[in-house]
Amino acid sequence: MENTDRKPEWLKIKLPKTSNFTDVKNILKAENINTICQSGNCPNLGECWDSGHATFMILGNICTRSCAFCNVATGKPLSVDLKEPIRLARVIKAMKLKHCIITSVDRDDLEDYGSKHWHNTIKTIRELNPEVTMETLIPDFKGNFKALDRIISVKPNIVSHNLETVLRLTLQIRKMSIYERSLKVLSYLSQNGIRTKSGIMVGIGEKKEEVIDTMRDLRDVGCKIFTIGQYLQPTSELLPVEEYVRPEVFEEYRLIGLELGFEHVESAPLVRSSYRADKHL
Repeated sequence: MENTDRKPEWLKIKLPKTSNFTDVKNILKAENINTICQSGNCPNLGECWDSGHATFMILGNICTRSCAFCNVATGKPLSVDLKEPIRLARVIKAMKLKHCIITSVDRDDLEDYGSKHWHNTIKTIRELNPEVTMETLIPDFKGNFKALDRIISVKPNIVSHNLETVLRLTLQIRKMSIYERSLKVLSYLSQNGIRTKSGIMVGIGEKKEEVIDTMRDLRDVGCKIFTIGQYLQPTSELLPVEEYVRPEVFEEYRLIGLELGFEHVESAPLVRSSYRADKHL
């Protein structure tokens, strides 16, 4: 176990090198588009924006849930912005993206959990960007199949839903979510012909055997893509880091995941669910 008072060498963050970073920032600002890169305080923001990529966040930037690891604000969200889909579609066109990743806050305040807005957003993006491929990182919609059907009907190339942690720690890490419900969501999507993806963080008190059990659970429900990265504490108010997991352990997890049958495993300290996601196609 590493000393958590100081980040180890392998967690050094890459700084932007080109004007792409500023270009992306200006495009997003002009259309008033949120990103999880900013709201979640992602360590890869500089690298991703520098390469011309971003993970867009729809349905506002205030979440109805309060997860112990997440930097996104919690509270009462604003009303749904019906013009957001076309603005996001314009951003994707302006950035000349071939692949885009979209996520959202949880909207448990809405009767449909935001699924209709998700549906409209995907349709609108495709109308303006017919060649773009798409990954959607969705909430659990409280396991509502009708809400999931709205996502299935517009057929994103990949639908991702993160377990975030192992079974034992779920109540501590994401107290308003349920491990088994997330598995049912992924199972329902897989059964309906959707290519599914999920991910977890490590360094928060999990055991190696629990990580492997989690991978097995995901394979049992048809999940094809798996990501695993180091948890980094965004602010002092959020969950502290228990351990900095060494790179060789991440490589071990990657090989185990491939042995279990995942088509693609992204496993490294700075990996996040949308990191280099275009390769997951």
